[in-house]
Amino acid sequence: MSPTPTGRLFGNDLVLTRTFRAPVDDVWASLTDPARTARWFGPWEGDAAPGRTIKVQMAHEEGKHWMDFTIDACDAPNRLSVSAGEESDRWRLELTLTETAGVTELRFTQHLTSTSAAGEIGPGWEYYLDCLVAAREDAPMPGEYLAGRVSRWASISLGEYLAGRVSRWASISLGEYLAR
Repeated sequence: MSPTPTGRLFGNDLVLTRTFRAPVDDVWASLTDPARTARWFGPWEGDAAPGRTIKVQMAHEEGKHWMDFTIDACDAPNRLSVSAGEESDRWRLELTLTETAGVTELRFTQHLTSTSAAGEIGPGWEYYLDCLVAAREDAPMPGEYLAGRVSRWASISLGEYLAGRVSRWASISLGEYLAR
């Protein structure tokens, strides 16, 4: 798992990365096979194909609610683009995989309409990606969603998390922000 957040802002794109010592096809299966996604993100059901909508259970969210995700693009085993939510607050997510010499990098991008909530969104995706790492390594899952964020990152400022690109939060620690 990544004790240091990997999230960075590139314009309005929040980008997080993880690296796996595994071939791209195996990491792809961790992102797309319903039995494997259930281990780290949540189960899903439906006909997964570009232009189709699947139902995904947000297993680590309060109430474990189900959400509709639209498959916007799928170029196996290198790129998956999905969207969810209402148009005014729609999540646009892109996962790209690149393999070099048996090592695969996952680049997770959320295309934001504004960076104002990046400090709240980023830690959530860090948590889910830490769950992916744990599931792949057959390791224990990270602690509680918010509790884990506060205890692991209490000394990291939001400005540091966002590589200084959101300066108005630079003096607020991530732990303080999440404790509110």
